[in-house]
Amino acid sequence: MTKTTPSLAERIQALQAPERLPAIKGIRRGIERECLRITADGHLAQTPHPASLGSALTHANITTDFSESLMEFITPVSDSVEILLAQLTDIHRYAVRHLDNEQLWPLSMPCLLKGDDHIPLAQYGSSNIGRMKTLYRQGLHHRYGSRMQVIAGVHFNFSMPDSFWSEWHQLEGNGGCLQAFVSEAYLGLIRNVYRYGWLIPYLFGASPALCGSFLKGKEHHLPFERLGKGTLYLPYATSLRLSDLGYTNNAQAGLNISLNSLDQYVASLRRAIGTHAAEFARIGVKVDGEYRQLNDNVLQIENELYAPIRPKRTAESGEKPSQALDSRGVEYIEVRSIDVNPFAAVGIDQSQIRFLDTFLLWCLLTPSAPLTEEEIALNRRNFTRVVLEGRRPGLELEVLGGESLPLQALGERYFAELAGVASLLDSCCCRGCYGEAHQQQLAAIRDPSLTLSARVLALLRQDDQDVLPFGLALAGRYHDLLQNAKPRFWDDGYFDEEGIRSLARQRKIEQADSVGFDEFLDAYFSSQQL
Repeated sequence: MTKTTPSLAERIQALQAPERLPAIKGIRRGIERECLRITADGHLAQTPHPASLGSALTHANITTDFSESLMEFITPVSDSVEILLAQLTDIHRYAVRHLDNEQLWPLSMPCLLKGDDHIPLAQYGSSNIGRMKTLYRQGLHHRYGSRMQVIAGVHFNFSMPDSFWSEWHQLEGNGGCLQAFVSEAYLGLIRNVYRYGWLIPYLFGASPALCGSFLKGKEHHLPFERLGKGTLYLPYATSLRLSDLGYTNNAQAGLNISLNSLDQYVASLRRAIGTHAAEFARIGVKVDGEYRQLNDNVLQIENELYAPIRPKRTAESGEKPSQALDSRGVEYIEVRSIDVNPFAAVGIDQSQIRFLDTFLLWCLLTPSAPLTEEEIALNRRNFTRVVLEGRRPGLELEVLGGESLPLQALGERYFAELAGVASLLDSCCCRGCYGEAHQQQLAAIRDPSLTLSARVLALLRQDDQDVLPFGLALAGRYHDLLQNAKPRFWDDGYFDEEGIRSLARQRKIEQADSVGFDEFLDAYFSSQQL
């Protein structure tokens, strides 16, 4: 006899039992915050990653992403929101004290850019793995242009504690393997984020406008309006970062990466890595003895897959992400659709984190059927509408069955369900904090002027102001605030020592290389199990 899937209400009721409530405590989170280094006049910094911050290849907390100028701050995993933000703040504090007359750009869309040739690729030393990381970025430069790659965001890593999985497996499992049950549940969460994830750019999108230098010489078909001397905006946009101007890859449109099971996800991801792309073949891989990209496939490596959320497993040395997932299952999920919050010195605040906890647990507890091609297309259309015109009065979104409903009505419906999850979290973890965050975001559903994107645009329009002076004013304010802040979790000694340790780790990696770069790449890609 087939076991009936419990409803969201039934699941919440089961978890509210006094003997089960403690199992929800200990949600684990990590944050990766990207931000550009800028000069005093708002140009992208052309200087190398500060040597005083250690090795970008091996530092535990301070590294770079696409460019030498695109910093990435990484917290450890924490089950405390307060500790998580204290660690993130200390990382920022230490970094700004070592920037040497530079500052951190506080917006997702880039500062003043002179063109792709003035965006320096991140460098990771002379080791084979370091050279491979830079070459991967060289490939991105040739494939999509460098401007797209210096858009900044906040990545939120989320996992439920082992105690929760033990309880929930006992409640709903069929006696099978615990890790297989966990992986299946996380894939269900991810499918629901695709269904309801438009809520994230609606609430937390903060890039309705951009500096005109970003689009110089770039084709687009968006009906921009102008502010100041050179700022372009869409009046109802929430996140231009998540539009076709940002992280998109047209070659990936037909990949059909399946999220209906872990086996299907891994298989379709590996297939993508082995899929030849004619448009990338025209770039060439190695031309006149110089590499231009790692290969000419749709994805050079798995990280090139652009997705608003990913299943993740901590990889061991030399292990690819798909191999880690295949061998040990899903460990956590990574949400990648969050803009930098310009009203928070570290790019995200406590209320956002509490809401993300609620939203992701709701997506986990809500029954999640496999995604059909029809639903995938519908979800994409809804997401695009919210990104480009999410605050438009009367905007309607599609629901399965051919019906359309106003965004506000759908939001109210979902928030009624989210309220039960917020109450559950308050009962076991943080009395009142989750309910307060829920009410704050519900107010923004009812009044779009309270969203981050609306607040940004209102300030720009207030004085017919360009993005550049707006961003510079915030950058200066946060620089002074962080530079003068007292350590909350780590003092300078920790970062001084980690910088020294990271340089030693990089030297050890470089000294351990025993083959040439060509041989290293051949071995790396031949080990990919397709």
